[in-house]
Amino acid sequence: MISDQIVLWAVFNIAVLLMLFFDLGVFHRKNHVIGLKESIAWSVIWIVVALIFNVGVYIWSGPVKGTEFLTVYIIERSLSIDNIFVFLIIFQYFRVAGEFQYKVLFWGILGALVMRAVFIVSGVALVNKFHWMIYVFGALLVYVGLKLAFKKGEEVHPENNIVLKLCKKILPVSDGHEGGKFFLRKGEKLFVTPLFLVLIVIETSDIIFAVDSIPAALAITRDSFIIYSANVFAILGLRATYFALEGFMRMFRYLNYGLSVVLTFVGAKMLISDFYHIQTVVSLAVIAAVLAVSVVLSVFVRTKNGKK
Repeated sequence: MISDQIVLWAVFNIAVLLMLFFDLGVFHRKNHVIGLKESIAWSVIWIVVALIFNVGVYIWSGPVKGTEFLTVYIIERSLSIDNIFVFLIIFQYFRVAGEFQYKVLFWGILGALVMRAVFIVSGVALVNKFHWMIYVFGALLVYVGLKLAFKKGEEVHPENNIVLKLCKKILPVSDGHEGGKFFLRKGEKLFVTPLFLVLIVIETSDIIFAVDSIPAALAITRDSFIIYSANVFAILGLRATYFALEGFMRMFRYLNYGLSVVLTFVGAKMLISDFYHIQTVVSLAVIAAVLAVSVVLSVFVRTKNGKK
C-alpha cells in the first residue's frame, strides 16, 4: 500500500515537471511580455487539464474523491486571487520588467510545489495523530476569514520581508536584473541579482499563503494526495491567471468578502466536525454559490456605477 502511494506521488510529480519544463522550454523559451490573449489561453488550458485530471480521479477513486478534489481545487484557485495582488506589488516594487516576470513565477512555482507538499503531509499527519489540531486549524480559518472581511486597503511592503533583509546582509547583490539572470559572476566573485531576491520574496510569500489554504483543504479531506494534486493544479493555473488579471485586479471588489465567507465556513465545518458532518457535495455547492454571488455582485455594482 505504501509502495503504491510512493509510485502515485512519483508518477504525478514527474508528469507535472514534464509539463512545466515543456511549457518553459518550448512555449516560453524566450523572455517576452505575456499578453492578455496568451494568458487567457493558458489559464483555460490549465483549467481544462485540472478538470481532465478530476475526471480521472472520479473514475479511478470514485465520486467522493472526485468531489473532494474539485472542492479543494476551487478553494485553492479562489484563494490564489490574493496571491496575484501580492505578486503584482512585489514586481512593481522591484521594477521587474514584464518579460522576466514569467520566469520568476515559473521557478517560484517549483519551490512552492515542494513547500506545499511538506505542509500538506505534515498537516495531515498532525490532524491524524493529534485530533485536537482540527480545532486549531478551524479556529485559524475563522480568524483569517473574519480578518479578511474587515481588511480595508492594507498595504503590502516587500521591503519588510525578513528573509529579504537577511539575504541582503549575507549575499552580494548586483545592481541590475542582468538580462533575467539569477546569478552573475564578476571576476572571481559570484553575485545574486535583484531578480533572485524577487524569487526569494515570492517563495516566502507562498509560505504565508499556505497558512490558510492548507487548513482550508484539510476541512474537506484528509487525503494528502487529493490536497496536493489540487494545490498543484491551482498553482499551475495561478501563473497564467496573474497575467490575465494584472490589468483589471480591482474589478471584483466583493471577492474578498466571498473568500471571507468561504474561509469562515470551512473553519466552522472543522470546528463542528465531531458533532455534525457536512457532506463534501454540500460544501462544494456552498463555496461555489458564495464565490459566484461575490463575482456577480462585483460586476453588477461596477456596471451600475458606470465603470467598464
